[in-house]
Amino acid sequence: MSWHVTDEHMKLGRELVAETKANGGMAPVDLDRFHADQEIARNNPFGKDIPQCALGIRMSGECVYAELGYDEDYWRYDHDEAWRLSLNKAYNDKAEAIIGKRLLNEAPGRPDLQYPPVKQLHDLFEAQQKWSTNSWWLEQSARNESELGALLDRVERRLENPRSFMLPANWQAEKERLMPLGVKPRLYRGQRGPVTFACSIYGPENLIFLIQDNRMLAGRFRDVILRSMLAIGRVMDEEAGYTPENAPHGFGFADDNCMLLNQDMYEFFGYPILKGIFERYSPDPGDGRHQHSDSEMAHLLPILGRLNMTSVNFGPRVRADEIREYLPGAVIDGQLAPFTFSRNEEVNMVAEFARDFEMTRRARGLCFTTAGSINNGSRLTGLRLIMAAIQRYGRF
Repeated sequence: MSWHVTDEHMKLGRELVAETKANGGMAPVDLDRFHADQEIARNNPFGKDIPQCALGIRMSGECVYAELGYDEDYWRYDHDEAWRLSLNKAYNDKAEAIIGKRLLNEAPGRPDLQYPPVKQLHDLFEAQQKWSTNSWWLEQSARNESELGALLDRVERRLENPRSFMLPANWQAEKERLMPLGVKPRLYRGQRGPVTFACSIYGPENLIFLIQDNRMLAGRFRDVILRSMLAIGRVMDEEAGYTPENAPHGFGFADDNCMLLNQDMYEFFGYPILKGIFERYSPDPGDGRHQHSDSEMAHLLPILGRLNMTSVNFGPRVRADEIREYLPGAVIDGQLAPFTFSRNEEVNMVAEFARDFEMTRRARGLCFTTAGSINNGSRLTGLRLIMAAIQRYGRF
């Protein structure tokens, strides 16, 4: 049985799934009414007058394979644009018929309107990206305290002139070509979170022992990460023509590995980096402050609650009512278990929605989506079933 789902939630799931099967596998939902209500709810999931709970599931390119009967080939999907767009179109044709919306991008890219790539945080810390198991992974760049100290020395030297390190030789020429066309450089407003990033650079076990045994070096590691992030953000703001006074606000982190640290360790290492970045890029009450951590990190909620998060996407075993207790102003993007969706566990899909809506109905602010990634195997008929559950069991 799914996490914290009751017999009553399961009963609701069985009833709706039985009705769906009797309807030829198409869940009973008024699509026009759903999308009209969804537009209102998605605009402000906390709204007092929203007609129903908001839906956050948009699907992803990973979902085309099971839906269309193809073997997974993420490398080709990323690098063969014509093939990708053909799959997206075929997928969207099905989506339009099943849920009334086209979901994936069908427009060709415009490489002529793209800036040359700039160095990122992992480049500053000398971490190489490697393609493995259908994804990019950062390779560790320091393996002991001596190597870490030397690495931080080199990073600090680069921070003396971050612009010269970050920007390629043809940057200025491309900027002079693109800016008159209204194309600004991409701003730095999101980052692999501090614990996950540090684990990639130094290793998970190494990081834990470092914080426990050598707080001076661990504190230096933390501070150099924060200084580096602020430097990258400043360079990209300036290249786009912004000053600290008029630069757009908002920042988001993805920190799955934060669960590895206990409260004391996280407050020492992770919290100061989030606090420093939010103070710079999200200083006002309405500014976006987001964290994704699809892991069992509920023990960190009291600490994260001090950061006034505006939206969060946490692991499926972090309960919606726990999140709401510590983060009263955050939109909860969750808490459907990704494997419930990707395995097409239809009864559990409905039951998990009923659970989360019950936990958040009074306070509102739920945007029902997966508590983590949307993976291959997640079906459009499953999404329609969730829409039906929201329309039937998720109205205010």
